[in-house]
Amino acid sequence: MTVTPTDLPGVLLLRPKVFADERGFFLESYNKRVFEELSGWSGEFVQDNHSRSARGVLRGLHYQVRQPQGKLVRVVRGSVYDVVVDLRRSSPTFGRWVSVELSDREHAQLWVPPGFAHGFQVTSEFAELLYKTTDYYAPDSERCLAWDDPQLAIPWPVANPILSAKDRMGKSLPEAETYP
Repeated sequence: MTVTPTDLPGVLLLRPKVFADERGFFLESYNKRVFEELSGWSGEFVQDNHSRSARGVLRGLHYQVRQPQGKLVRVVRGSVYDVVVDLRRSSPTFGRWVSVELSDREHAQLWVPPGFAHGFQVTSEFAELLYKTTDYYAPDSERCLAWDDPQLAIPWPVANPILSAKDRMGKSLPEAETYP
């Protein structure tokens, strides 16, 4: 596995070694020892989630304030424009964001440590994501940062995204509850 740091310290793009031939491919999607060595994070993943969405669906930008979740995200079908926003007020990169394309062609994974908002928009006909989390889903602690906040100015690739009611109600960065 190789690791590529992003412009946000701690947010990493991880690429597994893929063994492919005429039969298909094999890859190791998670190895605790290797992940800890590459990410510097040692802890447990407590929940696995599976999401399927159609083209243009935008989910996010989600985070939990009292039970922050780290997420190890990968796309197993299709492709997405994946975005991470630093919400740690004490960080020199507070309010900055990075984006990566995750797809079933590349098999890359994105490590999003606790303290960041995360979201994605589907750029293929549909996409399926699998992601591990470091804490349990806590609805009372969940918050949503506005996907279209002009201060962030994220250039989402698909115009007129399909949003949930919750995602339409996201807060702007100045209004959002953030981390110390």
